[in-house]
Amino acid sequence: MPRTLDVTLNARLRPMDRGDRYEDPLVEAFEEADIDCEPTGGGSLLSSDHEPTLCDFSVEVDCDADTAVSIAVAALEEAGAPKGSRLQVDEGDTLGFGVTEGVAVYLNGTDLPPEVYAEGDVNVLVEELRSHLGQEGHLQSWWQGSRETALYFYGPSARRIQDLAGEVLPRFPLAGRCRVVPLPLTLP
Repeated sequence: MPRTLDVTLNARLRPMDRGDRYEDPLVEAFEEADIDCEPTGGGSLLSSDHEPTLCDFSVEVDCDADTAVSIAVAALEEAGAPKGSRLQVDEGDTLGFGVTEGVAVYLNGTDLPPEVYAEGDVNVLVEELRSHLGQEGHLQSWWQGSRETALYFYGPSARRIQDLAGEVLPRFPLAGRCRVVPLPLTLP
């Protein structure tokens, strides 16, 4: 009898990033276990500024509930699921899971001198952050609003991500007036 797994990730992700980082590896994990798995939908909760605050998706699997939970949690945590994420099978009890903590780096998009925007390259900044963070933090997604752009990093310790990012950001004029904010460890 097919089971429905409802996954709510305490992650700020664009839909494509959600699919690449979490949905696809989950489907692959079930396929590797020789279990049929079919995605059935997903979405993101957005703030009033249209910034993602969490995302969710559902899959239908053809196995018992314990096997479904075991495979799903292992695959999602290996992919870097944030603490505070939830899994529910067939509208039953929810199970919390997750292994990473998140930090958003909000780059100011309106209040810096025009030449900073003209001469700065956000891709160079992102690459330097990625390199400096190493295994301590991974860029999982980003968001561009009307006044700022957010870079969402997740790793074992939000504090460590903040400290390492703080070593890089002052070297980049494009990071002037940025905010570095730890993300909540619980769902909104």
